[in-house]
Amino acid sequence: MRLFIAEKPSLARAIADALPGPLTRQGDSIACADGSVVAWCAGHILETAPPEDYDPKYKSWRLEDLPIAPTEWRLVVTTAPLLKTIKTLLKRATRVVHAGDPDREGQLLVDEVLVHLGYPGPVDRLLVSDMSPDAVRRQLAALQPNARFQSLSHSALGRQRADWLYGINMTRLYTLLGRNAGYDGVLSVGRVQTPLLGLIVRRDLAIETFEPRPYFTLMATMATKSGATFRARWQPSEADAAHLDDEKRLLSKAFAEAVRARTAGASGFVTAYAQEKKLQPPPLPYSLADLQIDAAKRLGLSAQVVLDACQSLYETHRLTTYPRSDCSHLPEAHHAQGPEVLGAVLRRVPALAPLIQRADLSLRSKAWNDKKVTAHHAIIPTANLAPAALGPVELAVYELVARRYLLQFYPPHEFLQTELELELAGERFTASGRQLHSPGWKAAAAADPPPDDVDRPEASPGEAVLPPLRKGEPVTARAVDIADKLTQPPRPFTDASLMQAMVNVASFVTDPQVKKILHDTDGIGTPATRPAIIETLFERGYIARIKKNIVSTSTGRALVQALPAVATTPDMTAVWEAALRAIVDRQQDLPSFLARVRAQLTHLVDQGRALGQIAVPRRAAAAATPPPRSSSSPRRPARPSAR
Repeated sequence: MRLFIAEKPSLARAIADALPGPLTRQGDSIACADGSVVAWCAGHILETAPPEDYDPKYKSWRLEDLPIAPTEWRLVVTTAPLLKTIKTLLKRATRVVHAGDPDREGQLLVDEVLVHLGYPGPVDRLLVSDMSPDAVRRQLAALQPNARFQSLSHSALGRQRADWLYGINMTRLYTLLGRNAGYDGVLSVGRVQTPLLGLIVRRDLAIETFEPRPYFTLMATMATKSGATFRARWQPSEADAAHLDDEKRLLSKAFAEAVRARTAGASGFVTAYAQEKKLQPPPLPYSLADLQIDAAKRLGLSAQVVLDACQSLYETHRLTTYPRSDCSHLPEAHHAQGPEVLGAVLRRVPALAPLIQRADLSLRSKAWNDKKVTAHHAIIPTANLAPAALGPVELAVYELVARRYLLQFYPPHEFLQTELELELAGERFTASGRQLHSPGWKAAAAADPPPDDVDRPEASPGEAVLPPLRKGEPVTARAVDIADKLTQPPRPFTDASLMQAMVNVASFVTDPQVKKILHDTDGIGTPATRPAIIETLFERGYIARIKKNIVSTSTGRALVQALPAVATTPDMTAVWEAALRAIVDRQQDLPSFLARVRAQLTHLVDQGRALGQIAVPRRAAAAATPPPRSSSSPRRPARPSAR
């Protein structure tokens, strides 16, 4: 008997539907006509045991017991009936097909069950990212040996155990230190949640301590010999450095007045003129992080609501592909499915009919690239035509995904870009212009959302078409205007900008090596875990929502101030993630990684214990207002890991 073990019931049904029928439901499994049986987990049905399972004394939290660091790890069963079903079926199985989700956690989820139950037989790996019957059949014909993915499982196990060690010990340590000073709650500390909290706290403090500084810009109205006019911006030179700040903003009003006096009415000439036709390709299909950020900006949805909607579209309705993807590319073979996919989109979103009709299905954007597809591919609609009753959030998210996919069948946006440099009275001015040639994909794209977390960039001088000029051609400055400006503080985080910060956290660190690791690993957290991490900070009362802004509370700030810097910055996460990737690449082993984690943890516990106590204000009842959740259920049950 061939036994398939799927990650969740929805995937089990999709696999069974792609196998020979008729199908027979037998408790927590489905029997197929070819003798195969499909069983399922429900996310993790085994979890890392709590400290008290290793020693009853750990039920009480005491400083003298820290650090708690098992060497022989134990698991506890969370869903006994499912495990019992799999155990019974394994006794008859001659071959197992591992059908966990195609990611690090999905690999571990089924592997740990097989190890726990002591299954000794052969195991194949089925990778499903699209649950439509045709897609599942294609993957059934492309099974791989599960042994090829063992390093992925070891990496997930390393992440799981390291997070357990760090979260359990640091949470107990700082909770006890807080209680010594009268705090009556739990102060959770995690490898990802606490650096994220640190990011929010530092942003809030930067806003509160910000002192605006005046600066000045000069814009000239230039005239050509033919009488055409355009605007150009003054550019400082190296000789002006004494009057500039680090961002080359002019700080001296007197200096600005002197430049205006020299240049207003002066004649000059063009020192450089370039015009180039540029092609802007359509944006790639969504990864989960990209979709969460865009949905926050366009629809005002939290990252968790978007993830729940995506999970429902994938599992319940089978209308989109695997949602927890960090990839924005597609397998080249998927290009041929364009007509069927757009046909399904037309059925769900009739309003897109005119855009679908104008799509050129022969076009192939940069999205289809086998070399850039990892364990997942981008999130796209499926060709499923079955009826589906979608809620408003699901439909809105589906339309975002569908429209982004549709853009792949539109030509590039074409425009003429003009760059111009001028010299007047020894001063340099620049202007730029853009002339639309062909809208391309922008004719089918939704309107850009309003700025969410950053100031609008200052209007570029000459966004209108610049007059045709040649190098050396004379110009005259009819007027030079000075604009009084004030430097602006950073913006508070919002749902969109906080997700963006987690992805681009490398921009917040200065160490070049750490910056590179964080850039290569796409930030802190994963597309699947980031929403839950943000919600944990709300639930703990560390952050709160004020209108659309996300800000730190007094409790969150006090905790960050009490913790060592290594716990509140992304550096440690970067080092760990680099090690976990090395495990995947078989360049490092799991025991050596965990040995280093234990050594670091011992140092952190000793460092914290020396404090004796930390002063943390009591959590206010209304301190945390978590974002609304959708009705969809999460993919995996919460694990006892304090990320």
